[in-house]
Amino acid sequence: MRQNKKTLRLLLPQWQGGNNPNYAFGAELLAHIAPSHHTSETIEVSVDKDFEKKLEVENGIVAEQALCKQMEETEKILEEQQPDKVIIFGGDCSMDQVPFDYLNGKYAGKLGVLWLDAHPDIASSNDSSHDHEMVAGNLLGHGAPQFAAKVKNPVSLSHMMYAGLIEKDLRDKDQSVKELNIRFAGPDELKENSQPIMDWIEENQIEYLAVHFDLDVLTPKNFRSILPAEPYLEDFPAAIGEMTLPQIVRVLNDVSTKAEIVGLGIAEHIPWDAINLRKALSEISIFND
Repeated sequence: MRQNKKTLRLLLPQWQGGNNPNYAFGAELLAHIAPSHHTSETIEVSVDKDFEKKLEVENGIVAEQALCKQMEETEKILEEQQPDKVIIFGGDCSMDQVPFDYLNGKYAGKLGVLWLDAHPDIASSNDSSHDHEMVAGNLLGHGAPQFAAKVKNPVSLSHMMYAGLIEKDLRDKDQSVKELNIRFAGPDELKENSQPIMDWIEENQIEYLAVHFDLDVLTPKNFRSILPAEPYLEDFPAAIGEMTLPQIVRVLNDVSTKAEIVGLGIAEHIPWDAINLRKALSEISIFND
């Protein structure tokens, strides 16, 4: 039955939600790195890549209009294609709002959202102006009101779980995780096995999963293409991930024995060596003749 399901790959180099142009290039490179599959079509969402233009705060949100336009195009693609599964190559974390909303509508009541991230992305517009810090909140009906209102199929609190979250480094804008009593498991709890997530799936009778994989859930000691691994960076102002790629692979393989993964969004790929090499080459005259 699974073999007949249609998988769509979305290249969504959205960067305005985190106000960082590096997310766009990271998404494009990620789409090349990911294993190919002859039956899966890849569609790129049009994203404004005028990186020189200053992003304005609109109704409390940086680049609100650009983000809305990109969300509308993403929604249109999904409505036209009607995929059973979606892989999203991004991009900042806000890229997953529309695909996960779509999947929650398709698998109503049976979909769980597993958020692999060092940060909860659950701030409100009172605490932040960057949509990538609010996207999980938007999906739950909180976050930024103008974006939460666009969610047609809000995720129930019981059907969302965080994995790899760094509890000790939760900021004031992250406290809704505890206020809303959302399930979470830290890196230490997942170091040897995936049981906390397996228990959540079973207890809530989840049959399908949409997985948000923010690469910064990984420790820079294991994976270098993430924001806190920037060369010569001495201090990072937020939680730093502690999980490893093998642990993430184990988690995803384990949970797939309990629920079918129908959505996977890979976010915040920052390939520093490629970015810095590209910038350096652009300053050499022969590349500009």
